[in-house]
Amino acid sequence: LKIKILNTNPKGSKLKTEKGINLPDTYLNLPSLTDEDISNLDFICSHADIVGFSFVRNAADVARLQEELQKRQRGDLGMVLKIENKEAFQNLPYLILKAMESPTIGIMTARGDLAVELGVERLSEVQEEIMWLCEAALIPNIWATQVLESLAKKGIASRAEVTDAAMSVRTECIMLNKGPYIVKALKTLNAILSLMEKHQSKKQGTLRSLNVATAFWEK
Repeated sequence: LKIKILNTNPKGSKLKTEKGINLPDTYLNLPSLTDEDISNLDFICSHADIVGFSFVRNAADVARLQEELQKRQRGDLGMVLKIENKEAFQNLPYLILKAMESPTIGIMTARGDLAVELGVERLSEVQEEIMWLCEAALIPNIWATQVLESLAKKGIASRAEVTDAAMSVRTECIMLNKGPYIVKALKTLNAILSLMEKHQSKKQGTLRSLNVATAFWEK
């Protein structure tokens, strides 16, 4: 595999270990479940309530995981499919249909990888479509990647992060990353969602009375 770096920080950057590599326009004929993954299922089936499936691409991948869980008499184990590449997004209806053969499933929108795989310009559209499909299928959707990240890591949230977090109210679960200010981030997220739940329910606005409108009426 030869790699040519076309763009980097003017001051230079270091390639760190244990980092993922995205190949957006390349078909990878590789198994989504590795031998190590299958080996780890023994421990997961004995100790966990949910198994997360990264790098899933098609319905055959889901079937393979279901088969391995059945072998271990854990077909009841919760399953979360992590949508993080172009193929998974394109095959999402088929992934959902196959996954619905299991009793408990969820879909995670891995926005960081999706932005690389599909282009940052499409990220907003893509996360909307994933939400709509999950809502239609009555499947919980997890909103993940960089939610209030500056707040969790530096103690101060950017304005864009706050509005992004507000939009996450339309999903069933929001995932925050680690950081020294994670408790503050959780409290802030809870406050944001508590306010937004009065305005928004999934894709529908609640059309409740506006607080600002009271200025136009005499008490």
